[in-house]
Amino acid sequence: MKTRWLALAALTAAAAAGVFSASAASATDPLTLDSGYVTDEAGVLSPDQEDAVEARLQTLSDNSSADLFVVLVDDFTSPTDNVEWADTVAQNNNLGSEQYLLAIAVEGRSYYISAASDGPLSDSKLDDVEEKIQSLATQNDWEGAIVLAADEIQGDGGAGALRATLIVAGIIALGLIVWLIVALIRRSRRSAEIRRRGAMPEKPDPNDPFSTLTDEQVQTQAGAALVQADDAITSSREELGFAVAQFGEAATAEFSGAVETAKAKMSEAFDLKQKLDDEIEDTVHDRRAWHIRIIGICDEIDDVLDDNTEAFDALRKLEQNAPQELERVRGERATLDPVLAGAAQSLAALSATYDQAALATVVENPTQAQERAALADRSLAAAADAIAAGRSGEAAFAIRTAEQSVAQATQLVQAITALGTELANIESQAQALVAELQGDIAAAQQLPDSAGAISAVAAGTTQQLQQAQANLTGSSRSPQRVLEALTAANAQIDAAIAQGTQALERSRRAQQMLEQTLAQAGSEIRAAREYIETRRGTVGSTARTRLSQAEAALTQALDLRSSNPEAALTEAGRALDLARQATSSAQADVEAMNPSRYENDGWGGGGVFGGGNPGGSSGLGGDILGGIIGGLLSGGGGGGGSSRSSSWRSSGGGGFRSSGFGGGGGSRSSGRSGRSGGRRF
Repeated sequence: MKTRWLALAALTAAAAAGVFSASAASATDPLTLDSGYVTDEAGVLSPDQEDAVEARLQTLSDNSSADLFVVLVDDFTSPTDNVEWADTVAQNNNLGSEQYLLAIAVEGRSYYISAASDGPLSDSKLDDVEEKIQSLATQNDWEGAIVLAADEIQGDGGAGALRATLIVAGIIALGLIVWLIVALIRRSRRSAEIRRRGAMPEKPDPNDPFSTLTDEQVQTQAGAALVQADDAITSSREELGFAVAQFGEAATAEFSGAVETAKAKMSEAFDLKQKLDDEIEDTVHDRRAWHIRIIGICDEIDDVLDDNTEAFDALRKLEQNAPQELERVRGERATLDPVLAGAAQSLAALSATYDQAALATVVENPTQAQERAALADRSLAAAADAIAAGRSGEAAFAIRTAEQSVAQATQLVQAITALGTELANIESQAQALVAELQGDIAAAQQLPDSAGAISAVAAGTTQQLQQAQANLTGSSRSPQRVLEALTAANAQIDAAIAQGTQALERSRRAQQMLEQTLAQAGSEIRAAREYIETRRGTVGSTARTRLSQAEAALTQALDLRSSNPEAALTEAGRALDLARQATSSAQADVEAMNPSRYENDGWGGGGVFGGGNPGGSSGLGGDILGGIIGGLLSGGGGGGGSSRSSSWRSSGGGGFRSSGFGGGGGSRSSGRSGRSGGRRF
């Protein structure tokens, strides 16, 4: 066992030494660019060519937003990759986002344009430039390749952009002119339409019959209505004179009042018309409103006069058949006696059962009915005398009075019976509500009630029930008040039951979601723990902290599982979120210590450990770096010691972090595009 551990330690030390030596070998200082635009380390440009290229690149700088620097070397070394070499030179020479570097290896037969990720040229444009200069580079026409690259980057020197800008500005100006002309035309048409419509609404209102009429149409209709109403009042006044002479002032007093009401309304309409015709200028809205008001007043006058016209006609018909109508009303009066006899008994029976307040509307009905019957008797006698004397108009009025008295007496007696029926129905409703509330109380007692709110409402409802049952028995009871109290109690307990049911449903859903979230959180925590433990030499403190908090939150959720499912669900969700944060942080740490940097140094393929892993995130080399070396350096040896004191953690500044230029394969310079470009020729 001891021999095996010594072999493993030796193997690990050898691997680490190989890595460190490879890193040192690649740490060559980058090339420093000359003061101009061209750095010809390969010596392939003549002085005249270099001057021409410098002049072209200066023109590019003057006429565009981009600068192009060019470096020509024999071959790319330290690193040998054309992309990394160019990005390293650009980074170390502090090229900005609008400055590009064309790096050409004349002997290595490759080139690449290094660009910042936020530069003005897109990756596709840079690829196109590289493709176009390839044929010139193949012919060793370095001057032509550089000039062509400058031409492609500059484009038309900004003339195209200027033309495009001028075209766009022209289109915008033309559009503004067209818009202005259209706006003026629309404004003119709108003004003409406004003048034509006046105060007429733009959109018809289904509830406003005048919304479809113009101001002129409303004015015409108001004038016609005013004339018709005035003529109707004149005719009614003449008709009233005939009626007074025929039936007497007593019989026509109501009709006289109607005519006076119509005259008062007519006076109001004339006042409005005067305001419309005077010299004071009125707004179009006021004029329209006043015309509509005149039409409304005239309609009211017509209604008043039409109602009284019907009454006049009925009275005249009664006059024509006075003897026959007298006998008809005498028969109606005769049938009233048995009804009057039962009125007092019905009221007494109700008084023995119900509270007097419940009978307040019918207490005086028997007396009032007797008075109406006596008035009917006097009117019938007066009608008979008038018929005998040949006063048919007076007889008609007396018959009408007797008829109305009999109808009112009958209605007063019937109201007593109707109230008794209504009170009995109310009692039935109250009894039914009592049974319903008893069921509600039983249902409320079955609901969860941690705060005691439901039990308090149930107790209050029980008290209301007891009082209601007492008020529904015996004498002097008031069913209306009992029903009102029970209805209020029913509303309260219904609301309490609804809240309790919702709380029960929330608890059920929370319990269901809790089990799902607990299972998911447990799974995420296990996965995160296994991921961190197998890469403990790489994962830093953040991921481990999140994992610890996730485990604590899961434990809290399990403790609250039975007593408070909603709080447990909150903790379980927090545990799930923390577990995911732990996994994400751990993966970031592992990616930061990407073993793929060292594939070219013997860790990926054909190195010390044989076949490599192209993914770069796992493999034997990655496992050694992430686990074994981390464990050894932290003092763990072969016993699986803690990685918390490891000096190779991904959060540290040294070790195997792939930051900056000059690293292994796949590393990109901060701030440069990192695109996959370049060509061989």
